[in-house]
Amino acid sequence: MTTGPRDLDFYDIGSELSQEERMVRDAVREWVDARVLPIIEEAYVERRFPQELVSEMGELGVLGANLPEKYGCAGLSNVAYGLIMQELERGDSGVRSFASVQGALVMYPIHAFGSEEQKSHWLPLLAAGEKVGCFGLTEPDYGSNPAGMITTARRTDGGWVLDGTKMWITNGSMADLAVVWAQTEEQGDPSGIRGFLVPTDADGFSAKDQKGKLSLLASDTSELHLDQVEVPEEAALPDTAGLKSALMCLTQARYGIVWGAVGAATACYLEAVRYATERVVFGAPLAGKQLQQARIADMLTAITQGQLVAWRLGRLKDEGRVTPEQVSMGKRANVDMACEVAREARRLLGASGILVEYSAMRHMANLESVYTYEGTHDVHSLILGQAATGLSAF
Repeated sequence: MTTGPRDLDFYDIGSELSQEERMVRDAVREWVDARVLPIIEEAYVERRFPQELVSEMGELGVLGANLPEKYGCAGLSNVAYGLIMQELERGDSGVRSFASVQGALVMYPIHAFGSEEQKSHWLPLLAAGEKVGCFGLTEPDYGSNPAGMITTARRTDGGWVLDGTKMWITNGSMADLAVVWAQTEEQGDPSGIRGFLVPTDADGFSAKDQKGKLSLLASDTSELHLDQVEVPEEAALPDTAGLKSALMCLTQARYGIVWGAVGAATACYLEAVRYATERVVFGAPLAGKQLQQARIADMLTAITQGQLVAWRLGRLKDEGRVTPEQVSMGKRANVDMACEVAREARRLLGASGILVEYSAMRHMANLESVYTYEGTHDVHSLILGQAATGLSAF
C-alpha cells in the first residue's frame, strides 16, 4: 500500500500501470500540486475559471491526450488519459471539465467525424491550448432527450444557417470554436442531426454566463444563442451520422469522468485522514475513534473499488472492447461513490468542513453537477436496465 498526501493505492494498481502511464500520472500530479491547488480556492470563491492554466495544460500535453501525435496530441493510452483526468479532478472538477470538453467533446468529434482539413487545422491549435472549444448539444428543454432538440441548420446556396439556443455549455463564454449539433430535417428525427464547427466570432453567435450556480464555481458555464448564424459548407463535420455521433462524443467524456471522480474522492479522503490524525478530541486523535475509523474504512473501500472499475474500463478501451453500457456503469458507480465520499469527508471535518481552505465541500458541491451532467445518474440506470433486460424504459 502506498498512502501519502497525494496518493491512495490500497490494492497496488500502480504495479499494473506501464512506466509511461506512471510517468504521466506523476507529471500531472506534480503540476496540479504546483499550479492548481495554490489558486483554486480563490478562483472558486471568485466564481471564475483560472484561464491562466489553459496554455500550461497545452504545454503539459493533457488536452486530447489520447488522440494521435500526427495532430499535435500526445498519443497516449486511454489508461494514461484516465490518470490525467483523475489528477486534474483531484484539483477541481472545473479544471477536469475544461480538459474533458476540450479533448473528448471538441477534439474527439473533429478527429472522428471531421475532414482532413478540419483535423489538420483545428486539432493542433486545440491541443496546444491556443484555441478553446465548447460542445453545444444540450438545450433548455432538451437535456436527457437530445433527439428532441429544436436548434436547426438550414441549407443555403453557400452553406448553412443555424438557429437555436444551447444551455449548460462548459467553456462557452471563452470558446473560440463551438461544435454545435442541430436538426437538419424534421424535429425529433435523430438521423437528421449533424455537427457543425462554428467560430464564436460569427455574426449572430453570442454566449452569456450561466448565473446563480452553486456548483462548479471555478468553471465557465454558458448559454449559447445562434441567430441566423451563417457557416460555409465546409463547417459541417462530414462524417456525422445523426444523433449517434453526438452520443459517441458523450461516451468519450463519460469515460474521463469515471477516472475524474476517483480523483475528487481521493482528495477528500486524504484530507479527512490527515485532519483526523491531527485533530485531538477528548484527549486523543479523532482518527482513533471507532466511529471515524468506520467512516474512513468505508471511504477507503469505496475509492479502491472505483479505482478498479476505472483501471479495468481503461484496459478494455485500449483493447477496443469497451461498450457504451460499460462506460455508463463506470460513470454511474464512480460519481455516486465520489459524492458519498465527499459528504462523509466533510462530516468528519466537522465545522471546518464548510471552510474553503478544506476541499471536501468544494468537491461535494462540484460532484453534484458531475452526478447530473454527461447523462444523469437516473439515465445511466435506465441504460443499464435496458442492457440487463433488453427492454427500454425511455
